[in-house]
Amino acid sequence: MNIPPEELQYGFDVAGLDPASLGEAVQAVIKDAMSDPMSMTMWMSQIGIAQQTAGLNLLRRLNANGETEASTATKDKRFADPGWKRNPFFLGFAEMYLEQARAAMALIESSRLPEATRRKAKFGMQLMCDAFAPSNVPWLNPAVLREAMDTGGLSLVRGMQNFADDVRDNGGMPRQVDATPFKLGVNLAATPGRVVFRNKLIELIAYEPQTAQVHEIPLLCSPPWINKYYVMDLAPGRSFIEWAVLHGHQTFAISYRNPDASMASLRIEDYMKDGVLAALGVVERITGRRRTNLAALCLGGTLATMVLSYLSARGEADRIASATLTNTLVDFSDPGELGIFTDEESIARLETQMHEHGFLDSAEMAGTFNWMRANDLVWSYVVNNWFQGKNPPAFDILAWNADSTRMPAEMHSQYLRTCYLRNAIVKPGAFSVAGVPIDLGKIETPLYVVGAETDHIAPWRSTYRTIQLVGSDDVRFTLTNFGHIAGIVNPPGGSKSEHWTLDRPRKEATADEWRAAAERHAGTWWEDWAIWADAHAGALVTPANLPPGEPAPGHYVRNETAPPYNPLKRKAGVRKPRAKKRA
Repeated sequence: MNIPPEELQYGFDVAGLDPASLGEAVQAVIKDAMSDPMSMTMWMSQIGIAQQTAGLNLLRRLNANGETEASTATKDKRFADPGWKRNPFFLGFAEMYLEQARAAMALIESSRLPEATRRKAKFGMQLMCDAFAPSNVPWLNPAVLREAMDTGGLSLVRGMQNFADDVRDNGGMPRQVDATPFKLGVNLAATPGRVVFRNKLIELIAYEPQTAQVHEIPLLCSPPWINKYYVMDLAPGRSFIEWAVLHGHQTFAISYRNPDASMASLRIEDYMKDGVLAALGVVERITGRRRTNLAALCLGGTLATMVLSYLSARGEADRIASATLTNTLVDFSDPGELGIFTDEESIARLETQMHEHGFLDSAEMAGTFNWMRANDLVWSYVVNNWFQGKNPPAFDILAWNADSTRMPAEMHSQYLRTCYLRNAIVKPGAFSVAGVPIDLGKIETPLYVVGAETDHIAPWRSTYRTIQLVGSDDVRFTLTNFGHIAGIVNPPGGSKSEHWTLDRPRKEATADEWRAAAERHAGTWWEDWAIWADAHAGALVTPANLPPGEPAPGHYVRNETAPPYNPLKRKAGVRKPRAKKRA
């Protein structure tokens, strides 16, 4: 852990981990500590005492005649393998490492620098601490050594092959998933449906009704455009869209095109007009209904909230009967760990990169998210794939996560500056979309808002703020366990699923006050949503006839382009071209 400050910046740059000037922040903390000799002396004394304690523990274990002394190190899952406990030297390395890591983080916490700098430094130092864990050193990891001995060294050969494959095909990062068992339209994005509309930005999928009658108010799903839409239609039995269809909702979903350089100038208003509003118009014409329910996720929910305000300002609020916002940030005053990457300097640097290509590459976004949970999403796979020569698991969520999309340069820059830098959406009139000022206080639409307890992308206390910002009194907030993705992919039957609800909440109550008063329920929030959604979806009627279309999931989800398609044009009065007369 004794890394010279000048090497920190180099290390971050080599790894591509410095989008938020993390190296400079760590160096600033070290300089601040060096300027206070008294505090530095006390800190170094504490490290010395911790190291002496670890050394004494090692001596006691060596003299214990095979009886291993208990250690808190084995509670860390990186050191949970029995081999750490059996070998006094390995356990000593783990204890020494953990004490040094705690000391390094304590140095950050005691810094006198501004909070923004400390947050960056804390993130950067945590990355370094994670990287230097003894579990990431092959000859210090008993699980790696045991695998090598059991296979006669074959695991090391397979690991080298995995490493070479990842360098060639995966940007030098270890693969998180074996995606070979998954196929779009078969066991991912497999709910039966058809593409009923396509423009330059979206395909609209209409799902085949699976009940004799459906609710008269249709359901339109608004996914995030940073990932493929099928996180909402993951796998049979694990699909929110499938759940909605089986519960009698005539369901539609937006599938965004993966942007290329030709789409660099698209802005938020383009995603609103050619995305949600275009889809909404098609749904209305197919079903013959004036009102539609929205179900939105993450960035799709942020955009849906803008749409609600936009329609309200234009006197068209009744087009949306209700909206479900899942793991959605509207108030960005506390965006969690992502706030580290969204200051002026970081955004300006990102804009320079984006304008060279016209988009933000999906690999850059995926890398940022992965390093936010480096132990789980990077180092565990380094050990499994490269050191032990094993293949990563076949897991539908990770297969979807690896199938990410790009972001248009102009739109992503506008989004970061509007939301993360200025937090403008929550300030009435501070941001306008398509010439219409956004004012959340004028939204009277019934809302079902979902937050996830361990979400590090949209912290649940921030998602809770949504119900306080809108004008509607018909609001329901539900807190689910798990994180950003597992919070939405939360089908019935999970033994670990639970959620919290509170009838007739006080809008002025804080998030923690709400949590203290909320009632805990075993099982998924999907079941609570189904009851709420039924109450806002109208009477049961015969399903609308769907126009012809290609089978779902369509072209855009496969990164394919296709010509515009709108079978409803003829119904809108567009004349057929006259046939030429024969000579």
